[in-house]
Amino acid sequence: MKPSSHASVLTQLADIIDARRGGDPDRSYVARLLAHAPDAVLKKIGEEATETVMAAKDGDRGRIVAETADLWFHCLVMLSQFGLRPEQVLAELDRRAGMSGLEEKALRKALRREGRQDLPPEGENG
Repeated sequence: MKPSSHASVLTQLADIIDARRGGDPDRSYVARLLAHAPDAVLKKIGEEATETVMAAKDGDRGRIVAETADLWFHCLVMLSQFGLRPEQVLAELDRRAGMSGLEEKALRKALRREGRQDLPPEGENG
């Protein structure tokens, strides 16, 4: 699969998730999660993040991939819950790609000193 088609998989999943918003919670897992949002969605992200960490600690490459896929899926549900799209996250990653993490963190600190309120809290850059 070409890298550009990888991004399209996220877009396709986001489209499916968005289409299931407001659906019948008895027939759709996504609709059930969103019907109990935000807590149900955030709880699942926490669970999947923990399972991803456990798989990584075990060094189980197959489980790492599977658990990361679960985590990403639930993050897509969260994005949908807030009216956001994976393209916005990819654009942010693209913006950061040209600078080191230390440079990006220093830039955010400088912008915060200037009173910018639209930045993520400290420590939220991987």
